[in-house]
Amino acid sequence: MGSSYQQFCPVAKAMELLDERWTLLVIRELLSGSRHFNELRRGVPRMSPTLLSKRLNRLVLAGVVHRQDDGDQVHYLLTQAGLELRPIVEALGAWGTRWIGELGDEDLDPALLLWDMRRNIDHAATPPGRTVVLFRFPEVPAKSRHWWLVIAEGEADVCDFDPGHEVAVTVESSLRGMVGVWRGDLRWADALRSGDLTIQGPQDLRRMVPAWFILSGFAEIPRAELRGAPGPSSL
Repeated sequence: MGSSYQQFCPVAKAMELLDERWTLLVIRELLSGSRHFNELRRGVPRMSPTLLSKRLNRLVLAGVVHRQDDGDQVHYLLTQAGLELRPIVEALGAWGTRWIGELGDEDLDPALLLWDMRRNIDHAATPPGRTVVLFRFPEVPAKSRHWWLVIAEGEADVCDFDPGHEVAVTVESSLRGMVGVWRGDLRWADALRSGDLTIQGPQDLRRMVPAWFILSGFAEIPRAELRGAPGPSSL
C-alpha cells in the first residue's frame, strides 16, 4: 500500500492504494482489454517499465489484479475487486471530459492516441483483407511523426516504423487536431472541411475512413460551458 492517511474513512483507505501516480491509468488499461506487460506499456507509454512492474505487483498483493503464468507468457487480469473499479474510472473520465477541457502540448502523445484508436476500430466497416492507414503529424519531431495502423482479419496493430505493406490511405493532421477529433472536441467532417485534417487515397476509401473508427467512449460527454458557477444546492 501507499502512505497511510491514518483515517478509518473507507475513501481514505481506498485512496491509499489508488492515488499513487499511474495506478488508476494501469487499471484503465486493464479495463480496456490490455492483458500483457507490453500491452500495458503501450497504453502508458511514458511510464517506466520498472514503475509499471512495481505498480502491478502492488495491485496483485492488494487483490485487485491476478497474475496468471501461462507457459512463457504472463497475463494480468482484474479480479472482482478490480472490475468493480470500472464505474469509478468511467466516472472520472466523464468528469475530466466535462470539466477539464484544456490540453497542454505535453499532454499530446501520438503513441497513446494510436494505441487507443487501434482498439476502437469497427472491423465490420473496414475493407476485407489488410488495410494500412498511415497517420502523419507534420509538426511532431521526425521520430514520432509517422504511424502505421495495420488492420486485418478483426485485428489491428500500431507501428512506429514502416511495416512494408501498401498504404491504403494517409491521414494528415496536427497532433492536436487528431486528438481533438478522437476526443469528440471536433467532428471529422468539420476537420476535413476546414482543412485541419486531410485524407489521401482512393476516393471511395477516403469517404469510408471516419466510419472505421468508434470514437473515444467519452466523446459524447457534454462539455461544461461555465466554470466557477455554483451547482445546485444540496440542502
